[in-house]
Amino acid sequence: MTIQITVRLDDGLVEALDSLVAAGRARSRASVVEDALERHLRRELAARDAALLTGDAAGAHDLDALAAWARRQSLPSID
Repeated sequence: MTIQITVRLDDGLVEALDSLVAAGRARSRASVVEDALERHLRRELAARDAALLTGDAAGAHDLDALAAWARRQSLPSID
């Protein structure tokens, strides 16, 4: 299911969207906005996870013990 919403964007952003679509680098304006929103939400989740695992999360959390254990673990080199 999809829901149509109305978003106001700066003229320059709309020009950039239109350029991507005209160049064939995006299917539509909506696809670019959707991709950008999905990337933003993934970054937010990753930041939340990082805060939890580094002990920077505000307030008590039922995964605090797991986060403390994870902080003490060493990671193998990926090189």
